[in-house]
Amino acid sequence: MFIVSLRSSVFKGVLAGALFVACAVLGVYAAGHSVSTASRSASAVDYRALNADQRLAFLSQFGWEVVEDPVEVSEVLIPGKFDKAFEEYNEMQKKQGLDLSKYGGRRAKRWTYEVKNYPGYENSGLVQANLFVYEGRVIGGDICSLESDGFIHDFYYPEQEVSNINEGTTG
Repeated sequence: MFIVSLRSSVFKGVLAGALFVACAVLGVYAAGHSVSTASRSASAVDYRALNADQRLAFLSQFGWEVVEDPVEVSEVLIPGKFDKAFEEYNEMQKKQGLDLSKYGGRRAKRWTYEVKNYPGYENSGLVQANLFVYEGRVIGGDICSLESDGFIHDFYYPEQEVSNINEGTTG
């Protein structure tokens, strides 16, 4: 027969240690499995943009239908130091899995497309998609309204039907 005798303080210490290890393992497991929807979606996104087909395919991943010929293509310089407005814009980029600060001081191309299927603005010509492309990869961008009191948001298609931003505006 084998008998083990432990003091109460030793037993409490071993129990506390085992409980700590169990909580740590559970915490690591939960952290790995509680990824947000945006992060999960961002990891499945194809950011290639070497040619027109890839840029259009990028936008279609989010549900956007655009006019195939871009409205504008321009070269932009990503600032090395962001002002407040650019910091806010980059926060939106980070929420969609991108970060323009990595490209500070570099030149990128901005491809602007007319969005045809924005809820409430279908074929109005008032909504555009901007893609910032560096070395054949989308590094940032947005969906925005051309109206003076318009909107700007990430690439994700709005979940709810959006009414015209200008209240009182008809058809």
